[in-house]
Amino acid sequence: MSLATVILAAGKGTRMQSDLPKVLHPIAHAPMLHHVMHAAADLSPDRNIVVAGHGSDLVSDAAHQIDPTCQVVLQTQQLGTGHAVDQARAALSDFCGIVLVLYGDSPLFQTSTLQALVDKLNDVDVAILGFDAKDPARYGRLITTGDALDRIVEFKDANDEERAITLCNSGVMAAKSDLLFDLLSKLENKNASGEYYLTDVIEHARTAGKTAAVVICAEDETLGVNSRVELAQAEAHFQSRRRRAALENGVTLPAPDTVFFAFDTVLGRDVMVEANVIFGPGVTIENNATIRAFSHLEGAHVADGCVVGPYARLRPGAELGPDVKIGNFVEVKAAEIAEGAKVNHLSYVGDAQIGKHTNIGAGTITCNYDGVLKHKTIIGENAFIGSNTMLVAPVHIGDEAMTGSGSVITKDVPDQALALARAEQINKDGFAKRLMDRLRAIKAKKKDS
Repeated sequence: MSLATVILAAGKGTRMQSDLPKVLHPIAHAPMLHHVMHAAADLSPDRNIVVAGHGSDLVSDAAHQIDPTCQVVLQTQQLGTGHAVDQARAALSDFCGIVLVLYGDSPLFQTSTLQALVDKLNDVDVAILGFDAKDPARYGRLITTGDALDRIVEFKDANDEERAITLCNSGVMAAKSDLLFDLLSKLENKNASGEYYLTDVIEHARTAGKTAAVVICAEDETLGVNSRVELAQAEAHFQSRRRRAALENGVTLPAPDTVFFAFDTVLGRDVMVEANVIFGPGVTIENNATIRAFSHLEGAHVADGCVVGPYARLRPGAELGPDVKIGNFVEVKAAEIAEGAKVNHLSYVGDAQIGKHTNIGAGTITCNYDGVLKHKTIIGENAFIGSNTMLVAPVHIGDEAMTGSGSVITKDVPDQALALARAEQINKDGFAKRLMDRLRAIKAKKKDS
């Protein structure tokens, strides 16, 4: 049966103390909305509807980054979750299938959990995701009779007996579209908040003789983010999940709690990631690579057998071939470094192409920016760049060429040539002692006066 998602993303998020719409606050370098859309994407929905309100232009832009075909509808008044879902009625007027209601500020649901909820509709008319709460607090309570779900009671409207129930509502719901919108039309706002609760559709469904049931999921999947504290908690849950997945997939993490992943980090088998490594978006590490401690990687591809760090920084466009060595305090940006090349110490390689088995000496800088434009440095295979070489781009160093330490290279260097570009050294015998004696005398004279 066809599937449509309706993602509620209209809340301002006052407790976030931010001008940014709540659902756009990031977890693992991606907006919460993206996490929700990615989880649902693996279910192959035919339609995606995002219900926006505060900051709707920003929310719309973010949604279309994941699904350019998604429809964004507006909830101009915040009249409750039932009212929010009903804003999708017109967009789904020609749709016949299952509607899955999700929340843009609940970014931790697993695809497998959402699939289980959708599959439950093979047995019942309406399905709800619930969880057994360690501390039910102010969650809505699920009132059941055996396996059947009778109704959902919001905390504000619950009596003491109902508040003692620990089976709680996550808010995520699935139902067939015609039934869902029929039930939404029956909602009233006669409750403590004066809102149209989505949860009331269960009671209306039961009154109409329809069946409803609960699918139980892990409590940590249900975390909703309404504050910076909860955002940090969601980040911690995400990182814990990704670390465990990495370990189970053959990655070695000697200090896993100190490694931070982005939402899209890809690590191959037998990769070693040492302590205090941070992955930004767009990083792929192939098999048998080692990322040493205190390194930061973003937008980079690291091939088999590479060693990166410690204290290295790979910026967007860094492309490392097999068995490349990037050492301590080296920064690489928009550069292709071919198989077996080494940049071992204290260097900046930006807007460059480095050939196979070339050695870049300590303190080398590719001077790629003239204040207006970026320029490229090309270094051939088996070249040797002496320590403290400044390569003023655009410049081309040939195969098996060398530069002398301390050189400032402004012209192309042919294959197998040695380039020296530094001032001639002059030694003046005895000059240092005479100079220091004179300076000390001047200092003493000032002190006496």
